[in-house]
Amino acid sequence: MSNEQMNPGFTILGIEHVAIALKDSKRISDFLSILPGLTYHGEEMIRDQQVDTVIFSTPNGKIELLAPSSEESPISSFLEKRGEGIHHIAVEVDHIENAIRYLISSGIQMIDEAPRTGAEGYQIAFVHPKSTPGLLIEFCQKP
Repeated sequence: MSNEQMNPGFTILGIEHVAIALKDSKRISDFLSILPGLTYHGEEMIRDQQVDTVIFSTPNGKIELLAPSSEESPISSFLEKRGEGIHHIAVEVDHIENAIRYLISSGIQMIDEAPRTGAEGYQIAFVHPKSTPGLLIEFCQKP
């Protein structure tokens, strides 16, 4: 059975968030906090990824600001290579393990071949940008 005919075992529920890599999120946080329809959702340090997050909610998704908490953070490396800007787009799915299996069986290279815990307790897995036109895509599932 080809992948086109295979039941993938998961559904994309929508765009969960767009993540922006920044050296310091204070200035953009101040800007976002004055916009109608955006709500400050919270801040969190993701220790194993050495990333500080600030999250704003919209009626249809979130904006996640990412700043490195150390020079060893993947965000530090991203900022060095590409500068500030969009880091990744997160797609929410209803079954992340099935999504990972389906993507791998479709020849997609994954950074994460098993889910791990990200911000807000979501289970996450990243697609390697070599399998996209250089765009980092995260698949995530609510806890």
